[in-house]
Amino acid sequence: MEIIMAKKIGAIIGYGGMGGWHASFLRNSDVVELAGIYDIKPERCELAESQGIHAYASLEQLLADPAIDFVTIATPNDQHKPIALKALAAGKHVISEKPVTLSSADLQEIIDAANVAGKLFTVHQNRRWDGEFLVMRDVYKSGDLGEVHHIESRVHGSRGIPGDWRQLPEQGGGMILDWGIHLIDQIMGIVTDKRLKKIWCKCDHITNELVDDGFKLEMYFEDNLTAHVEVGTSNFIGLTRFYMTGRDGSAIIPDWCQPCRVVWCHNYNEKEVVPVVTAAGITKTMAPRDEKSLDSKEIPQPQADVHDYYRNWVRAIDGECEQIVTHHQMMVDMLIMEAAFESDRTGMPVDVDLKF
Repeated sequence: MEIIMAKKIGAIIGYGGMGGWHASFLRNSDVVELAGIYDIKPERCELAESQGIHAYASLEQLLADPAIDFVTIATPNDQHKPIALKALAAGKHVISEKPVTLSSADLQEIIDAANVAGKLFTVHQNRRWDGEFLVMRDVYKSGDLGEVHHIESRVHGSRGIPGDWRQLPEQGGGMILDWGIHLIDQIMGIVTDKRLKKIWCKCDHITNELVDDGFKLEMYFEDNLTAHVEVGTSNFIGLTRFYMTGRDGSAIIPDWCQPCRVVWCHNYNEKEVVPVVTAAGITKTMAPRDEKSLDSKEIPQPQADVHDYYRNWVRAIDGECEQIVTHHQMMVDMLIMEAAFESDRTGMPVDVDLKF
């Protein structure tokens, strides 16, 4: 006889863009029921009520509700820590939107509070369910490319930073904390077999002098593997979303939701190379390979269900498994972002020793 587990009761603190996104999932969840929301802006509470969602009168009223098992924090970044500490002290399990907080010291304080309270604490890394990441992770592990020596991951847009708190340093604005956390987490989730040893970063300030509106991050792993992570908000022609190359082949995903093309070589030392003739000379070194020396395949992106995040969360609350985003992983991501900021400030590489 199948035992049907009771749903966990959740509430959302902050009802902006991501708060609304979480609410849409929780209202249709097979593992969670939404008790309600709270937002400091009355108009957002009124919006929730108009959509049939209960709005608590205050944060204190929400945290005092004994029916609530956990809260999801979807506020500006600087509020993640104080709200998480209050929620843990109130006996609630806590999910924080990314970035989990603004420093490794703050993160450690929250982790310590979670341990004292005996409650779970994690961060919402929803981009672990992106098809681009899942395919590249599989390609890296497959061995099709031989020994991988370089990975590129980038997101390019042309709209600058949104005109809200994301432009303010005191509230945790800027692209490293906004998109960098996703791309860093994905790279570390791909290269799980090597230690990250050094970081170099240069931030852009094209449309905003207060916070970074883009950046270029170089990550140096052991065994001579490098990763280039790039975010730009003033790119009117975007570059490749993902690129990976190894001793025997390469893989590319040009843009969101597109399939991955993998090409690998089975005849490395082909003969009779036809040179490329340019206006100023010829080259055999950069000539394309004969198709007879290559194999290729196209890998469609998988249909991942991001709500598996909450399914794991509920099972973790019940003690059936570990939470999918661990305290260690959260700390590694935070230390990488701190090293990136330090490298940009000093203009020098920063030594680290980190691994998922």
